[in-house]
Parts: sequence; structure tokens; C-alpha cells
Amino acid sequence: MRILGALAAGLSLLLLPTLAAAQDFPSKPIKLIVPFPAGGPNDIIARVVGQRMSEITKQPIIIDNRGGQGGVLGTDAVAKAPPDGYTIGIVSASSLVINPTMERVPYNVNTDFAPITLVTTVPEMLVVASDVPAKNMGELVALAKAQPGKLNFASAGVGGLPHLAGELLKLTANIDIVHIPYRGAGPSITGLLAGDIEVLMDTVVVPHVQSGKLIGLAAAGEERLPELPDLPTLAEAGYSNVRTSGWTALFGPGPLPKEIIDIYARNIEALFKDETFVKRIVTTGSKPAFLGPAAFADYVRQDNEYFGRVIRELKIKGQD
Repeated sequence: MRILGALAAGLSLLLLPTLAAAQDFPSKPIKLIVPFPAGGPNDIIARVVGQRMSEITKQPIIIDNRGGQGGVLGTDAVAKAPPDGYTIGIVSASSLVINPTMERVPYNVNTDFAPITLVTTVPEMLVVASDVPAKNMGELVALAKAQPGKLNFASAGVGGLPHLAGELLKLTANIDIVHIPYRGAGPSITGLLAGDIEVLMDTVVVPHVQSGKLIGLAAAGEERLPELPDLPTLAEAGYSNVRTSGWTALFGPGPLPKEIIDIYARNIEALFKDETFVKRIVTTGSKPAFLGPAAFADYVRQDNEYFGRVIRELKIKGQD
């Protein structure tokens, strides 16, 4: 009994620094890693969340964009960050669920990350450049079949949700359009606006459709977009198999203490009770979707199973 008592006392002493650190957290600036270039969906969400988190925590939130390899480089930086809570990431399904299924990545999805909270779900939208002679899905498919291999579709990188959506569309509609990967959503949208490519499936395009710079053909989620209620879903247009909806979420490095995770989760949950914050998220083209750590961990596991099956069926490989 004396030995057990000594062991318990020693364990409590080991836990004291962690508990004390959690009580004082945060006491200095927090780095929020975004695994994509500025201007893309993750970056926009990160800046909205970072601004409000800074107000709650009374500490600066520093946005650190680290694009490359479809989000792998920045995601790896999150995995290898010190597990003290002062470096976390706003990570997407592309870099945490999809890329590891297609290629070898420098992190272990199951052990190197601590799921904190789901922040948004991100339905894709199929758009074309304003000079493309297609105003609906039927016209786009007819155009692609009349000119096999002539139309290009962009994505934010090999294996991302926009890429998967494009490949699913090719398979379902039996059309030949050429994939052009970019280094992030921002550059791919720039390429579309410049006329370098014709077709894109992505998220942060609502303002460009509303302004008339791009033509929206269909929403890829299960429901129509509130901002564009007249835009049909792909299912309504006859392409129910082309269903992609991503997410953005907060993750920390795997050894992140539960006490720190819970502090973040409480702060993010409080944001979702703020009507102004929720409206700001909606204007980005995403849907606010809070899930706490345990529920979100289950959500990630389910996504791993679904997208793993899709990638194997499409035989998509990562970049060499």
C-alpha cells in the first residue's frame, strides 16, 4: 500500500505542471497554421476564427500560411509542433483524410493529431468561366463530349476534394476533360478568372458567381446553397454520384493535453452561440458545423472510410 501510495503521489506531481499550464492557458500568442496559400477556403475560415478567438483569449492569433503538396506540408507542421497548445492548425479533409489514402505522407493520421473541433462543412460548387458556352450541366456535358480532351478543369491540388469531384463527374457523365492542378484554391480561381482553364469545382466562388464573373452550374452538396437558391444541386441535374463536401477543423499535435483541447473546444463552442460569428462564416460559402473533440474524432474516421473507398475506385494516385 505504501508503494502504491508513493506511485500515486509521484503521478500527481507529474500531472501538476500540465494542469497548471492549462489553468494559465493561453498566456502568449498562438500560431494558427493554414496548410494552403492565402485566399483559399481554409485561409478565409482561419482568419474569421482567428479574429474572434483572439478577442476571447486576449492573445494575438498569428496566421501562418504553409502551402504545398496539397496541404501535406502545413499539416505535417501541425503534427510536429510542440504539444503545448500554442501551435494548432485549421486543417481540411483534403490534407488529413484524402492525401494519406493516396500517397505516403510524413505523418500518421491516427496518432500524430489531436482532433479539437469541427468548424465548418464546405459544399463544393461547379462553375465555368464566363466565356464558356454552357449555362447548365446538360450544356457543359454536351460541350465536353463534342470536344473530348479540350476542356480543362482546375483543382487546388491532386487528391483534393475539387479533384475528386472532377474525376467523379468525368466518370459519371462519361466525358473527357483534363485535370490541371494548382497550388491551392486561390491560384486555381485566379486561373479560372484569367481564362487559363474552363471548369472548376470549389467552394469560395459564390461572390464571383453573384457578380457574374463566373457561371454557376450546380451545387455539389445535398442541398442548394442559401446564397444561390436558384442553383440546382448535381443530384437534381442527374449526377447524384458526384457528391463532395469537405470540412475545416481545428487540430493540434497528437500529444496535446486533454485540458488544452477542452479549453479550445469551449471557446469555439462559445463562438457558435454568437450570431455575428455564424453569419460571418456563412458569407464565406461554408456552413457552420460545430462538433466537440469526441464526436469529431468519429466524424473523421467515417470520412476516412468513405473517401478511401472513392479514391480506390477511381484509382487516383498522389503527386510524385
